[in-house]
Amino acid sequence: MPDEIHHPPLSPLSTGLAGRCPRCGEGRLFSGLLTVAPSCDRCGLDYSFADSGDGPAVLLILVLGFVVVGGALWVEFTFMPPIWVHALVWIPLTLGLGIGLLKPLKGLTIAQQYATRAAEGRLGHSDDH
Repeated sequence: MPDEIHHPPLSPLSTGLAGRCPRCGEGRLFSGLLTVAPSCDRCGLDYSFADSGDGPAVLLILVLGFVVVGGALWVEFTFMPPIWVHALVWIPLTLGLGIGLLKPLKGLTIAQQYATRAAEGRLGHSDDH
């Protein structure tokens, strides 16, 4: 395939988590905090295929919920601090981890889509016009 001749396959893990182009590994994947750029500024790859959906957010909610609620319960039953200590610790931690991890997870999802050539599902065969 011509794409692999000019651009060797890169690890979706490294390119996705770094927010880089899944084809060349150099261009930026995002043009804003969570906004996917229209195309790579280095190799010109069109990012119109990129649709991470709700997958990264759902995974993050599940993992963060487990960590934060588990941690808050442990702190409560071990140290019994006042409620303002919980608010001071857990609200910034939840917001910081949520915002900080959503972009890398979204990049990883898009890089996996590129690496596996994922596309929308189709019913029937392509020659059934």
